[in-house]
Amino acid sequence: MTPRALEIAARPHPFRLAGPDSVALLVIDMQRDFLEPGGFGAALGNDVRRLQRIVPTVRLLLDAFRERGLPILHTKEGHRPALSDCPPAKRNRGAPGMRIGDVGPMGRILVLGEPGNDFVPELAPAPGELVVPKPGKGAFYRTGLDARLQALGVSQLLLAGVTTEVCVQTTMREANDRGYECLLIEDATESYFPEFKAATLEMVRAQGAIVGWTAPATAVLAAL
Repeated sequence: MTPRALEIAARPHPFRLAGPDSVALLVIDMQRDFLEPGGFGAALGNDVRRLQRIVPTVRLLLDAFRERGLPILHTKEGHRPALSDCPPAKRNRGAPGMRIGDVGPMGRILVLGEPGNDFVPELAPAPGELVVPKPGKGAFYRTGLDARLQALGVSQLLLAGVTTEVCVQTTMREANDRGYECLLIEDATESYFPEFKAATLEMVRAQGAIVGWTAPATAVLAAL
């Protein structure tokens, strides 16, 4: 039987860690384009301050994983400069002149290599941590993430990042379909719409954790 020390107090029931070499922290899209004024999130008419609130909690999780030498992966949503990997259905969002590929206050919006596409400074990846650029909402789409996780021997993912109902939930469902056990850290994820976050948490843990588990960061840190 797995010792209780290797359980996270989660909903709908405790999340049992398979072992210290089997779990990774996956931080989704904590980028300036989504969290700062002048980026894509603001161009869509959102209050980016909501997303900024989780930065300290995500940093606590990063510090805890780093201290224990556990794997950390960071995703960033972005496109090639020619936008060859950005379909029109995605590009035609946001205010005119502030769409993907347009020049904004932090460079071209959601384009790899531009200042706005970088991570917020407090959550910058440390040397050796994997950065996974992604052209879609899910972290497994056209990224090779699955192969990287398998190479690390990871079978369980603890997820943080933004936004809860879009890129985080999409990634969690993709991971679930690929056989990963997933736990979404409730206060390390956020949405521009509080009701969307609440609904997503309920959806993923419904029916006996049909997509995954949820737990606060304090429960994750206690288990680690």
